[in-house]
Amino acid sequence: MISQDFLLKQVCVKGEASNVKYHSSGHLYFTLKDEKAAIACAMFAGKRGGLKFKLEEGLKIVVSGTIDIYEKDGNTRLYAEKITLEGVGELYERFERLKEDLEDRGLFAPEYKRALPKHIKTLGVVTASTGAAVRDIINIAKRRDPGIEILLYPAKVQGEGAAESIEKGIEVLNASRAEIIIVGRGGGSIEDLWAFNEEKVAMAIFNCEKPVISAVGHETDYTIADFVADMRAPTPSAAAELAVHDISHILDAIEDKKMRLDSLILSKIALRKREIEILSRSLYNLSPMARLNKQRMRVLQAEELLESAINKVIDNRKYRLSLLAGRMDALSPLKRMSAGYAYISDDKKHGIKSIDEINKGDKIRIYLKDGSAVARIEETVKNKKD
Repeated sequence: MISQDFLLKQVCVKGEASNVKYHSSGHLYFTLKDEKAAIACAMFAGKRGGLKFKLEEGLKIVVSGTIDIYEKDGNTRLYAEKITLEGVGELYERFERLKEDLEDRGLFAPEYKRALPKHIKTLGVVTASTGAAVRDIINIAKRRDPGIEILLYPAKVQGEGAAESIEKGIEVLNASRAEIIIVGRGGGSIEDLWAFNEEKVAMAIFNCEKPVISAVGHETDYTIADFVADMRAPTPSAAAELAVHDISHILDAIEDKKMRLDSLILSKIALRKREIEILSRSLYNLSPMARLNKQRMRVLQAEELLESAINKVIDNRKYRLSLLAGRMDALSPLKRMSAGYAYISDDKKHGIKSIDEINKGDKIRIYLKDGSAVARIEETVKNKKD
């Protein structure tokens, strides 16, 4: 009867979760209870797509599913197809309806998605002026590019009037010099993030002429803004990384090119210096002064050669003279006279070489090594021939 009862095929039961167990097979088992009753529940692994949060002990939830009998123990069991937090089921339904409507109207179409410019000078941010989100965006953006300019629109991101504030922020920054706009906030419940599920925020993002990055909540949080935006970032920090290019690589490349350019410039300068030196030498060699200096050098070299030749001739003549002087010295009468010989001349100073040149009574002069004497011939005696 229970298996065939149409009314039990789709029921919604509200209560508190207890005895929550995530099985290794992927199935989820828990008990749904209130002050008066309890029912065992199971959500099979294939239905886990209907659970948008982590089920924990004590959560107030609404379970949609089918009532049936578990034959093994004969107990009634609720097989869950969808689980929502108590009070947010209506918000989820609104979310799904708006999402389906906007998708049908083409706001999520890929052809409307704009590419992010790679290098920007100005970044626009629509978020609360306080909190971790704005600090993370500023810190990461400045770290990646210290020269980046950040235009912050301090929007209300939660509660009454938040959607209007976010819409206004997008419009203001769209008219500014911002090149990319980040729209986001930190994590929270579906109620906290609901402003980013409003149609007016979706239309403001869609109509924005600047590329928009949606960065709402944590990685598991999805909002309508995420689907409309040109790009979704899982966190505000990730949005800053997507929007602002890390210029450290550019600076490294610039430094490398600067070093290469310096090296090329120095090489060119050295080459030009060598060319100038060669040209200077060529110009000097062709100048009248250089030619005059060359001629002077040639004259000096000729003078040196001439002087050397003259000295060589003189040395040769001195050597020959010394040889002749030696020979003359050996033949000198004075040399012989020093050995005891004498030189004899007549009164007319003609040398007497033979006995036939003098007679008895002739006056002669005898030269010795230390003087001379005058004598007269008393007798001549001629040697006998053999």
